[in-house]
Amino acid sequence: MPEFFTSLFHQLIHTSALEWTATITGFLCVYLAARQHVLNWPISIISVSIYTFIFVENKLYGDALLQLYFLGTAIYGWFYWNKVSTSDYKPIILLSNQELIRITLLIVFFTVLLGQLLDKFTDTDVPHIDAFCTVTSFVAQYLMTRKILQNWLLWIIVNLCYIPLYIHKDLILTAVLYMAFVIIAWNGYQFWKKAFHKNNENIDA
Repeated sequence: MPEFFTSLFHQLIHTSALEWTATITGFLCVYLAARQHVLNWPISIISVSIYTFIFVENKLYGDALLQLYFLGTAIYGWFYWNKVSTSDYKPIILLSNQELIRITLLIVFFTVLLGQLLDKFTDTDVPHIDAFCTVTSFVAQYLMTRKILQNWLLWIIVNLCYIPLYIHKDLILTAVLYMAFVIIAWNGYQFWKKAFHKNNENIDA
């Protein structure tokens, strides 16, 4: 165990300034999203732009593609949440069990498809786990932009999967960040669920 922490400390002090910047802005944007704060989107733009470069450099092509998607959804989310804040309040939405089953099947289908493509056409050594994390993150991010409660449950699952993946790629600081993301995602889920029930109580009243 002491050797693990020594190795971890050694890798942390040799982490590039670029990864530090991406990590700090990534933490801030997820924390602000959990608090339903619109500033999470512009900060996210900074983080995902840097991570695009980092992931290409580490042959995580699915994740690199995901960052470009995040960039687009960050711009959309910034516009959408700003529009909501200046007009009617956008309530948090809860998906039905039937909708969740459809989303699960969608994730499975595209994970298999993307995994095969990454395995055949790229030099990545983790095509299938990269595919799963990428597809699940795609879906979770879209659900977040629409303020759907279950986005946080998907983020908990995918962030747990990302931790060993980033350790495998020696992106230790990013792995630590995703450990924090798991906690933030759980807190975000609890915070949004409370807001969802409070809003429904106000409607019923």
